Amino acid sequence: MVIISMLILAICILAAVAFFTIMERKFLSYAQIRKGPNKVSFMGILQPIADAAKLLTKSQQKMESSNLKMTFYSPTMALMISLVIFPILPMSLFP
Repeated sequence: MVIISMLILAICILAAVAFFTIMERKFLSYAQIRKGPNKVSFMGILQPIADAAKLLTKSQQKMESSNLKMTFYSPTMALMISLVIFPILPMSLFP
């Protein structure tokens, strides 16, 4: 039962992030005096779903001279370094 409630919570959070993204796009479009993200459905309500589908269907281009291991390990290393350094920082510097 706990797993199901955690899954529902994760889905709700992801949906909220998607709609906050569309709200941000709308506000930025008003600030820039242009139309907003209204390409998919009425007032762009389904735009986050279209963005997610586009993101999931994108394929990565493999360059001949690229190091495949470093291509995949570098974001992981950046995350690990930031997670290791964060507890060391004194919190009194950040109000």
